[in-house]
This record gives sequence, structure tokens and C-alpha cells, in this order.
Amino acid sequence: MSYKKFSGAASAALIIVIAIFMLTPSAWAQSKYKTLYKFKGGKEGSLPYAGLIFDTAGNLYGSTEKGGVHKAGTIFKLTPTSGGGWTESVLYSFTGGQDGANPQDDLISDSSGNLYGTASLGGAYKNGAVFELTPTSDGWTESVLYSFTGGADGAGAGNGVILDPDGDLYGATWDGGNVTNFCYLGCGVVFELTRGTNNWTESVLYSFTQGSDGTNSSGGLTFDSAGNLYGSAWNWGTYGYGVIFELTPSADGTWTQNVLYSFKGGSDGANPQGRLIFDTAGNLYGTTRNYYSGYGIVFKLVPNSNGTWTKQTLHQFTGGKDGANPYVGLTFDSAGNLYGDTNDGGASGYGVVFKLTPTSSGGWSYRVLHTFVDKPGAYPRGDLIIDGSGNIYGTTYGDGTTTFGSVFEITP
Repeated sequence: MSYKKFSGAASAALIIVIAIFMLTPSAWAQSKYKTLYKFKGGKEGSLPYAGLIFDTAGNLYGSTEKGGVHKAGTIFKLTPTSGGGWTESVLYSFTGGQDGANPQDDLISDSSGNLYGTASLGGAYKNGAVFELTPTSDGWTESVLYSFTGGADGAGAGNGVILDPDGDLYGATWDGGNVTNFCYLGCGVVFELTRGTNNWTESVLYSFTQGSDGTNSSGGLTFDSAGNLYGSAWNWGTYGYGVIFELTPSADGTWTQNVLYSFKGGSDGANPQGRLIFDTAGNLYGTTRNYYSGYGIVFKLVPNSNGTWTKQTLHQFTGGKDGANPYVGLTFDSAGNLYGDTNDGGASGYGVVFKLTPTSSGGWSYRVLHTFVDKPGAYPRGDLIIDGSGNIYGTTYGDGTTTFGSVFEITP
């Protein structure tokens, strides 16, 4: 892949990547919340870990980690009806075999309406797979584009994929690659899948080493307009709490990793997980989950003229009513406000939706918009999207016992 093909390419998808905006009537907001579909834990799927995408007709597509005919997850479609409701249809039920199992990240689509995603498990070698769903006259056909062997090529590809302008796919794996005393299943890789006439070829762009470069990439990748890749590694780095990195392509086809920031733990943040987004000035925004210390933060990385980056903490979660442990990233609205959610915390312990508003003094004001109460929404883990009218759509994971996830709409 030539890095020159990105010259002049628009990067709007980086700024729109994930809309996080889950609101119901509450003490903090006056928005209208509506459950579009409630999963029951059966053949229709259960426990949606990922967010949603739209097609041009206004239908919604997503995945569930569990459920389906074979209990290995599904790809589903929600179609709006004339009466204002929505109808769910299962496009594909994973068998847990060579076709993959347990999808955990957002789908993407190409201009032909084909869907692409990753299965964290299953595949020919039981180490995950990248798949494509193609619409036909009588349904959808699944094709496995690549099965990870668990060796140098990677394993555990639960972070989704992104497309470049040539139709090649990029993603990252949690395991595989270099094996060390800490990552005995491998420290993870960043990969490219190149489209051929009849097949796809995988190339490993970078293998993590359990050093200052980090391990176990999480949250997916993001392109800038020059074709550089940005992502996060959950563990290690200089202080042992994960890193934010950039991968830069060279003319000879190799890629160079540069660590933009190493988290120090505690109030500085630890264990970044959500996909990163850019603002128009080239600043990066994201979240940490703080699995080992604290409850997570919202952060901003500002590029400096000397090539370094400066981290700013926009909010530090307390684990109380303000929420705890965000699993996903952030999104901007047209006014420059940031929206996100947390998997835990809130008044009921099932997560919150929050808004961060920039202030005239250069800081950010934090406000809880909604607290989930497990009726039926609980534990939001997926990215959100906004339609042209400003309505917000997303998923909740459910508690796995009495609730099994839901799809919702918010009218602000």
C-alpha cells in the first residue's frame, strides 16, 4: 500500500467515528428515550457489545456477542415500520466454527452495501476472523476474509476494521505476535488485509513487544488525512498502564511506531480502550478505563511543534454518580461539545451518559445526561451514531440475567 494514496483524502470519518449520546428522561436532561428493540437472549441474539451503523435507507445494523441459533453471536438489522416501530431480522448467526464467533466491535460498510467486521473467536484456527457479509436476492452470504492462526499474524481480533480509499482493511489484535513472559499468548499486532482478485492477503504492520511500545491493542484504529494510523495499547508502555501510538507508513512499505503518550496510572489515566477521534485542529481525544487504578478519565492530546504531544485531562471519573470505566470513545457535536458513556457507575451502577462542554476559560464542564437503571438498558459498551435530524441511536449490553441488551433512540 502506498502512503501517497491518502493525499487530499477527507478525514471526516475520523471526527464522526463514534457518537455517544444515551439519554432518557432523568434529573439531568429533558430528552426523550425510546427502546427500539429489546433482546430476549435467544435466537435473535443477545448482549450487543458494539454500536450501530445506518444504511442509506435508514435501516440500522449491528451485532450481538452471544445468542443466535448457535449461541455464538449474530449480525442483525432493524427496519423502521410505517407505524413508528422497528422490526429486527437476523442476517447471520455465527456457528462458532470456521465462520467465527462472538463479534465485539462496530461493523463498517462499503459503497456497495457489503458489511465487514471481526469475530473475536472462532475461525479456521479458533483465534478469530475478519468477515464480510454480502447482500443477495434471497438473503446475506458470509465470507471469511482471513482467519488468524494465533502466531505471528495475530489472534483475538475483536477491535473491528477500517477501510482505506483502495478498499483494503486495517485492524489490530489483542493477542498473537511476539510472545513474552507477560503476554504468553502474544502481545498483539496491527495488520492490513489487501484485496486480491480471489482472496485477501494479511500483512503485519507492527508487532508489540511488551516494552515502551505497549501491548494488547484495543479500541480499533483511526486514520488521519495523510494515511497515518492511530490507536491505543491497553498495557505496558513506559509506566505499565498503556499507550497512545501512531503508525507512519514509509515509501518502502514498512511502518514505524511512535508512542505519543504513556499513561502513568491513577489520576493520569490507565488502560485506554475506546477508538480515538480528531478535532479540526488535529488534537486527539479518547478515554481510559483504569482497570487497575481508579475509574477512568477523558483526555485530550495536543501536538507540539517539536513532535511531542501534551496530555490534558478533561474529566476524571469518581466511580459515583458521574460514572466509571468508559469502554468506548467520544464524539463531537457541531458546537464542539463531547459526548460519551461509562459502562459502570451512576446512581444505579449500570452506567451513565455524559456531556463535556468547553468553557470560556479553556476548561471543560462535565454533566451527566442519563443514568441507566437496567429497565432494559444496562452497561452501555457500544459506540453511538446520530442521524441527520440529531436523533441518537445506540445499544446497551444488558446484565445477562434479566436483561440481554437493547437498541435505543434518543430525541434531544
